[in-house]
Amino acid sequence: MDNYYSKNPRFYVGVDSIIFGFSNNKLHLLLLHRDFEPGKGKWSLMGGFVQENESVDDAAKRVLRELTGLTDAYMEQVGAFGDVGRDPGGRVVSIAYYALINIEEYNRKLVEEHHAFWVELDNLPELIFDHLDMVKKAIATLRRKTATEPIGFNLLPELFTIPQLQSMYEAIYGMPLDKRNFRKAILETGTLDATAQKDYANSKRGALLYRFNKEAYEKAKQFNTGMAPKLTKAQSYA
Repeated sequence: MDNYYSKNPRFYVGVDSIIFGFSNNKLHLLLLHRDFEPGKGKWSLMGGFVQENESVDDAAKRVLRELTGLTDAYMEQVGAFGDVGRDPGGRVVSIAYYALINIEEYNRKLVEEHHAFWVELDNLPELIFDHLDMVKKAIATLRRKTATEPIGFNLLPELFTIPQLQSMYEAIYGMPLDKRNFRKAILETGTLDATAQKDYANSKRGALLYRFNKEAYEKAKQFNTGMAPKLTKAQSYA
């Protein structure tokens, strides 16, 4: 039966995942060494097509799960990419998402099976199609969101030091932060709980380990005294 829908073209809807990790004071991106055409042998983001029985969000979660085994990682939509010739394999509109994961907690076997590798964000190889544009937009989105919400903690282990936390923010913002101002500002938020444990990896005295207190953050946010406004005081060059 002819109707408005049947008179219009049909094409593929895809999802692409920009998966960020944090290691050695650097942001990393999980990339695939593509083993099929188009673009076989080249570097690519992890992606797939939206199936008939799933939403776009569910498709993005499935793609992330298939690559990393993670089911509860932080994800956010970046935007739609739909240039007519963006994919030589066919007419594809792709919805990009970025995810933040602890680089020490994922299914390494799955990653190896997909020929995926962690690559430093500062040293990305040439990517297929418009994937670099996706990455750039994801970084801009991540920076805006990090300035208002504590999403960066998804990149860290449960226990972390203040220097680790500062390095994570510096990696996201792409600039150094004043050490004294950062420490003062982050502790003033009241969202970090000090533990009795220390990290001795970088000093004999050891650095105190902290834990993010989500309940304290949510409570502070209700009174407009959350993390982001106070952190802006620490966002100055060292």
